[in-house]
Amino acid sequence: MFPKLFQIGSFYLPTYGVLVALGFLVGLTITVRLARRAGFNGELVTNLAVYCALAGLLGAKLLMLAFDWNTPDRPAIFSLATLQAAGVWQGGLVLAFVTAFLYMRHVKLPVLGTLDAFAPGIAIGHAIGRIGCFCAGCCWGTECKLPWAVTFKNPDAFALTGVPLDVPLHPSQLYEMTTEFALFAFLYWRFGKAHAPGRIMGMYLVLSSIARFLIEFTRYHEQGLHFGLSLTQWIAIAVALAGAMLWAGMPKPLGRPATA
Repeated sequence: MFPKLFQIGSFYLPTYGVLVALGFLVGLTITVRLARRAGFNGELVTNLAVYCALAGLLGAKLLMLAFDWNTPDRPAIFSLATLQAAGVWQGGLVLAFVTAFLYMRHVKLPVLGTLDAFAPGIAIGHAIGRIGCFCAGCCWGTECKLPWAVTFKNPDAFALTGVPLDVPLHPSQLYEMTTEFALFAFLYWRFGKAHAPGRIMGMYLVLSSIARFLIEFTRYHEQGLHFGLSLTQWIAIAVALAGAMLWAGMPKPLGRPATA
């Protein structure tokens, strides 16, 4: 694949980083648009998105370090490799949620309604980020003999992520990319219908977690399994349960959001 967009000497521009940045900008644009349709302050929502993005990056790195702490290839905390690594999505999601809750309480944004505006943007940002994972070779799948198996051949991908070369693998990154794009389309449509506060975010958490739980069966896990499941699958179960409470929690529907 193409883990580096271009390289000059020892400096290179990582494809993963560029696509993550693109995913953030696209997700932010969608979120602010939906927030304004719902009558929220666009500037506050933009600030919230930036804080959540920073918290998400930090949370993803911290959970990655926790997962890899007892492995032979444990990354150094303060290193270029750790900075360039993708991290663990759920770690970023959890810390971003904590940051969002504290900020919304501080500026008095409606918590559940604002979360609903964020859900479609998170889905499309996640989808674009998974394209970056595929280009870099990280989060690779297990060996696969199916017709759509992918084979990594770029030595840079192996050097950066450790992905096996010349071995047909499940394109796990593309499985998740596809489900997140589909989820974005569904949530964007559903946001325009009458819904109880928190229900759109609840849908995102449940459906995204179910997809991640199933896709994990095609992923390679350096950390091994715990009671038959990966750590990420256990986290997905917890996130899905939290999402189910949001999905079913508020019985009174809101009116159709106003058009900007």
